[in-house]
Amino acid sequence: MPESTRLAPAPTDFELGAALAAGDAGALGDVYDRYGELAYSVALRVLGDPGRAADVVQECFLKLWQNAARFDASRGSLRGWLMSSVRNRAIDNLRGRAGHERSELGLAELGELAAAGSADDPWLEVSAALEREAVREALASLPAEQRQAVELAYFSGYTCKEIGEQVGVPVSTVKGRLRLGLEKLHSYLEGRGLLDDR
Repeated sequence: MPESTRLAPAPTDFELGAALAAGDAGALGDVYDRYGELAYSVALRVLGDPGRAADVVQECFLKLWQNAARFDASRGSLRGWLMSSVRNRAIDNLRGRAGHERSELGLAELGELAAAGSADDPWLEVSAALEREAVREALASLPAEQRQAVELAYFSGYTCKEIGEQVGVPVSTVKGRLRLGLEKLHSYLEGRGLLDDR
């Protein structure tokens, strides 16, 4: 295919989460394009009412936008957070509680719930367990330096500068290790069908 007609690759969920956190309204549209139908089907399955399901999806995307700066990809996937949010909001709606009447959980708390699974939905729990295991395997497959950089940055919250100081390498080396590590993680998880970058 000629270079001028080649399409740019679609952003990953991780990139979309970062763009949302930076206030990029276009990223919200991309998330909706990617997960809007799935979110609607989850809400419709719980509620059985197309109008109420559409309202729930709209509320959840609005909440995603309002709280995007607090989204932490290391605590769970964007897809997982969104589907848990839709499901929980739909259940609240089904029980007759308006969304504004219940105490709202932040993204961090919902991420923890998504990561922990749900006793009400064994398939969600199994899915979350499989995803966690795949991420552990993917991390274990990385070379030691890349794994260390990813763990320090994404699980311990250190900056590239702080990681460089800890391990005694330049910031550019840390950034390179992170980039290579994330690319390998992406390829590993995509190869197991856990990423849908469309």
